[in-house]
Amino acid sequence: MYARSTTVMARPELIDDGIAFVDDEVMPMIMELDGCIGLSMIVDRRSGRCIATSAWRDLDTMRATESLLTPMRDRAAMAMGGEPMVEEWEIAALHRAHRSNEGACVRVSWMQMERAHVDHAVDIHRMHTLAAMDDVDGFCSASLFIDRNRGMVCWSATYTSMHTMERGRERESGLLDALARETGATVTDVCEFELALAHLHVPEMA
Repeated sequence: MYARSTTVMARPELIDDGIAFVDDEVMPMIMELDGCIGLSMIVDRRSGRCIATSAWRDLDTMRATESLLTPMRDRAAMAMGGEPMVEEWEIAALHRAHRSNEGACVRVSWMQMERAHVDHAVDIHRMHTLAAMDDVDGFCSASLFIDRNRGMVCWSATYTSMHTMERGRERESGLLDALARETGATVTDVCEFELALAHLHVPEMA
C-alpha cells in the first residue's frame, strides 16, 4: 500500500478553515475514488505545519488520481494561506494497539539513510520497535512510511493525548536513536501534532 502526503505551512489563524475544507470537501470526494483507503490530517498550530495524508491500495491507483486531485489540493492550501508540498510513500508497516480518540496527538520523525539500509530499518521497526511501543502508556498506533529512492523514512506514533505523548517522548526517542544507530541514519526532523482528522483505514501491517 502507498500514501501521498501534502504538507502546507499554513497561517495559524487559518488552520481551522483548512481542517473544515478537508473534512467537508476533500474527504467526500477522495473516499469515492477507486483504490483510496482513507485520509488523515495532522496540524501543529504553533508553527502552522499541516500534513494531510491519503492512503491507497497500490501505486498505480494513487498516481492515477494525481491530476484529478491537484485542483482540490491547491484549494485546500489556499484556504490555509500556504503552498502545498507533495510526497509519495510506500506504507511499510502499520500497527494499532487501539483506535485513536478525540484529543489524540502524533509525533512524527523523519530520517535520512543510505537507500540500501531502508529494508533493514523496516525489519527493525517491525520486529523490535512496535513491540516496545505497545508497552507505552497512552500509545494508540504507529506507522512507518518509506521512500526507497530518496532513502527517507517517516515514523509516526499516535497517543491518546498531549500528556501521554509527552510522557512517551523519552521512550520513543530512545527507540528512534537505536534505529538510527543500527542503520546509520540521521534524524532530520521531529515534530508533534494534533490529530485533526483520523480516517485512514489501512489494515494491520506489523
